[in-house]
Amino acid sequence: MIDKLAWIEIKNNTILLTKSYGKDKYYIPGGKREIGETDEQALIREIREELSVNIDKNTLKFIGIFEAQAHGQPEGIFVRMTCYSGDYSGDLNASSEIEAIRWFKYAEKDEVVWVDKLIFDHLKQIGLLD
Repeated sequence: MIDKLAWIEIKNNTILLTKSYGKDKYYIPGGKREIGETDEQALIREIREELSVNIDKNTLKFIGIFEAQAHGQPEGIFVRMTCYSGDYSGDLNASSEIEAIRWFKYAEKDEVVWVDKLIFDHLKQIGLLD
């Protein structure tokens, strides 16, 4: 099981996604914890590294945990994505390994990895994505 965190940012019923250099799919920004990090610490660090913005830890809201086959991994390797939303400050800019930033509608979910498709479905069901 690959354990990851994700930041859900919704604007005008679209969701922010990123694409890393050399990858073929977009994904919800986030990443893995480093040893000793809490969800909050890891998510804030990962988003700062990837998108050059600071998440306000006091606004973090748990969205859910989603599991699916891990993209690009052998059959039976799953990813568990723990998702949070939260306000941020700064301007969104691709940095480090991020090649592109894009806002997605629900209808574009075929361009994302498996676990993110589940998240898209959940966000559509609760009225956050069009």
